[in-house]
This record gives sequence, C-alpha cells and structure tokens, in this order.
Amino acid sequence: MGKRILVILGHPSSNSFCGALADRYVQAANSAGHEVRELRLGALSFDPILREGYQQVQPLEADLLKAQADITWAEHLTFVYPIWWGAIPALLKGFFDRVFLPGFAFKYRPGKAFPDKLLQGRTADLLVTMDTPPWYYRWIYRMPGVHQMRKTTLDFCGIRPLNTLTFGPVLNSTPQQRNSWLMQAQAIAEG
Repeated sequence: MGKRILVILGHPSSNSFCGALADRYVQAANSAGHEVRELRLGALSFDPILREGYQQVQPLEADLLKAQADITWAEHLTFVYPIWWGAIPALLKGFFDRVFLPGFAFKYRPGKAFPDKLLQGRTADLLVTMDTPPWYYRWIYRMPGVHQMRKTTLDFCGIRPLNTLTFGPVLNSTPQQRNSWLMQAQAIAEG
C-alpha cells in the first residue's frame, strides 16, 4: 500500500537542478504506487514575511491554506532545496514562517517548556543541493541548513526526518554526477 507523499520544492525555480530532483522523485514515487502531491514554492502567491510575528494573525493566502491542507493530508514530506549562504533559501524559510504556525504545527501550553508537536506521525526526506563539497559542509560548517530543517523545524513540529541526501558541488558537476544524484533521489522515492 502506497503512502501519501507531499514533495515541496524549496528552490524558487522549477528549472533548477533541485527542480530536476523533485521531478525524478515525483515520477519514481508515482511509479512505486504512492499518491503524490507537489508544492513548488516559486509558483505560489504569498507574502513570505511574517509581518507582526505572532503578535497579530496574518491571514493566509489561498496558496498557503492549500499548503496546510496538503501537509495535513500527507504521511510523508520530501523537501528539495539548495543550501544558500549555509542555510535554506529565504523563500523556504518564509514558507515555514507563514505556514508552520502555532495551532497548526505546534502549540504551547502553560507550564510546559516545550510545545505540543501537532504534525506528529509524519516522516520526511531531505534532498539538498550545494556548491560546497558535502564533506566540507558537514565537517567544517557543521551542516547548519540541514540541522535547521531536521531539528529546529521538522522535529520541533513532530515530523521525523528519515533520509538526508546532500548533492554537490553542483557547480561544475558533470552530467554523469547529476545522473547519479537523480538516481539516488529515485531510489529513496521507490523505497
């Protein structure tokens, strides 16, 4: 029996290598019998700035309401994004700021230091591109853009990260390297 999978492309352009990874993942997951939906953040219409923090309710645009419905529907989420300046792109961060809100993704309770995790029961894969060699990003920079996603975003809301694949350096990569990376994305989608 297939899973309900939501693929979220965090790169603003579908014509990027991240877009190609998302496309391959979607094709492979569909072929494996999973039910798949996609969110391509660059194609959504929303203000990525949480204007008043949590001090005022900022009405969600139609695309963000649909995104929340898709996240609620999903059993598994796959995030495909590049590392820019060591972290996730501003568009993806703005998406989290606007969508993963108190009452939807987490809920604080009086007397508790940590919130309730409202997205519990879901899992996630991360497909991450970079122009830094992945070994350098891991051992020298300590993977801030991966830790941000795995620990302080997904786990904070109850989503359990499974696979994290890092691809790079994309800059000056060969067609053979890119094909190998696409095959890795395909393999976890089929699993």
